[in-house]
Amino acid sequence: MSLQDKVMAEMKAAMKAKDSAKLEALRAVKSAILLANTESSSKDGLTEEEELKLLQKLVKQRKESAQIYKEQGREDLAEPELRQAEVIEQFLPEQLSEAEIEAKVDEIIAKTGASGMQDMGKVMGMATAELAGKADGKTISTIVRKKLS
Repeated sequence: MSLQDKVMAEMKAAMKAKDSAKLEALRAVKSAILLANTESSSKDGLTEEEELKLLQKLVKQRKESAQIYKEQGREDLAEPELRQAEVIEQFLPEQLSEAEIEAKVDEIIAKTGASGMQDMGKVMGMATAELAGKADGKTISTIVRKKLS
């Protein structure tokens, strides 16, 4: 079952349950998928990797918006953003803990023989490819930076 099919099934369930917050988030996902499909050069639609990146981008946007609203003292606007992020996260694979990410980064550093910050690009490239969809890029970057410094 493709991501678009899963989103449509969830949308139907949200409509029946009259869950407007969930429905709004799912409509945003559907819209982003359709937009990405029209921009995509391939006839087959989005690959699974592209779908994961799209979902991560949507979650990140919601969390950043919520953070800005909180900084401005607008809890009433931050709460719906965080709820939408939670709904979208349901379609992502389970996220790894920091300890699991650190273990993977250690493996990659050992594989590449990285010894300092000059090797950060090499380590980040492998880490983001290996942990795609399972960890946030910012978290990976922070851990790699800590390990290499």
